[in-house]
Amino acid sequence: MRRATFTTYFLPRDLHPAAWWVWALGLAVAASRTTNPWLLLTVVAIACHVVVSRRSDAPWAMAFRMYLWLGLAIVLIRVFFRLVFGGAEGSTIVLRLPEIPLPAWAAGIRLFGDVSAESLLGGFYDGLRLATMVICLGAANALANPKRLLKAMPSALYEVGTAVVIALSVFPQLAESVQRVRRARKLRGGGGGEGRMNGLRAVVIPVLADALDRSLRLAASMDSRGYGRAGKVAARARLLTGLLMIVGLLGVCVGVYATLDGTTPRFLATPVLVPSLLVALVGFRLAGARVPRTRYRPDRWLLPEVVVAASGVAVAVMLFATSSVDPTNLNPSLINLDWPMLSWPPLVGVLLGVLPAFLSPPPESPHVASVPRSSEQTEQTEQNEPSEKTEEVR
Repeated sequence: MRRATFTTYFLPRDLHPAAWWVWALGLAVAASRTTNPWLLLTVVAIACHVVVSRRSDAPWAMAFRMYLWLGLAIVLIRVFFRLVFGGAEGSTIVLRLPEIPLPAWAAGIRLFGDVSAESLLGGFYDGLRLATMVICLGAANALANPKRLLKAMPSALYEVGTAVVIALSVFPQLAESVQRVRRARKLRGGGGGEGRMNGLRAVVIPVLADALDRSLRLAASMDSRGYGRAGKVAARARLLTGLLMIVGLLGVCVGVYATLDGTTPRFLATPVLVPSLLVALVGFRLAGARVPRTRYRPDRWLLPEVVVAASGVAVAVMLFATSSVDPTNLNPSLINLDWPMLSWPPLVGVLLGVLPAFLSPPPESPHVASVPRSSEQTEQTEQNEPSEKTEEVR
C-alpha cells in the first residue's frame, strides 16, 4: 500500500492552480518583509528553479523570462529615479551633477545635484524587493493554468474572476504571439539585414494584431457561453450582499496592511482582520447562492497541493517570526555602509520554498498519449506485428 501511494504521488499531472498561487504569494509576502539583497536574490533563485523544474510546455509557461526582464527594468528605474530626483540623502557623495533650479511652487523637489551612495543603495534595495515580488507572481502565472484557475473560482467571484484571469493571461499571450511572429519571420527568411527599428516594427504590428484578434475571439466565445449574464435578483438582496462584501473587503485590506506594517497600531491588525474576513465570507456565501453554476470534473486538492501551498506559507511565517528576532539582518542599515549580514533562521525559512521542485509531481506532458489501450487491442497489435514484418521481408 505504501509503495503504491508513493508511486502515484509522483505520477505526472497538473496541480491545482490555487496551490501554486498560495506558494507564490507566500514567497512574495516574505520578500515584502525584507530588503536584504541576499535573501531577495535567494527568493528569485528559488522561484526560477521551481519554474524550470515544474513548468509545462503550455504557452503561459513560456512568459516567465519576460517577468525576469521586467524585474530588471524595475530595479534600473528605481535607481535612475534616485539619481534624478534628490539622491543626496547621505554623507558619501559618489557623483556630483549640476542641479537644475526649479520654481518656488516645486519646493521639496530637486533635479540632479549631488548623488550619495546611501541613496543609490536604498533605491537598489527597494527596486530589488519590488522586482522579487513581481517575479514571484510571474512564477505563479507560469505554473498555474489560468483556465483551471477560472474554473476553481467561487461562484460569488465568477464574473470578477473572469476579468482577473483574462488580465493575468494577457502577458503570456503576448509572449506567445512574439514567439510565433519571430518563428514565422525566420521561416520566411526575414530578420537578416533589417535595421533595428524596422525589425521592431515588423514584430510589434503583427503581435498587436494577433492579440486583438484573439481578444475578439475570446469575447465572442464567452458571450456565446453566457458569461456575464445574471438572472433577476431582488434589489434588497443585491444591496445586502454588496454591502457585506465591500465592508468585509475594506476591513480585510486594512487588517492585512496593519499586519504587514509593524508601525501601525495593533488594534487595526487581528481585531479588524478576523471580523472583516467573516463578514466578507458571509457576503460571498449569499452572493454565491444566487449564481447558478455547475462544475464539470472539479479539480481535487490532494497531498501534493497541500505540500506546495504549505511550503509557501512556511516561508512567509518564518520571515514574520525572524523579523522580530533580528531585524537588522532583514533590513540592512543605510547609515553605516557595510556588506549586508545574513543569519541562518531567515535563510532556512526562505529555502523552504524550494521544496515543490522535489516534492511535487512533474507536469503532464502533452506529447504523451494518455489514453490507455485495452488488453484486446494490445493482443491484436502483438498478433498483427509479426505478419506485417513477414510481409515486409517477402
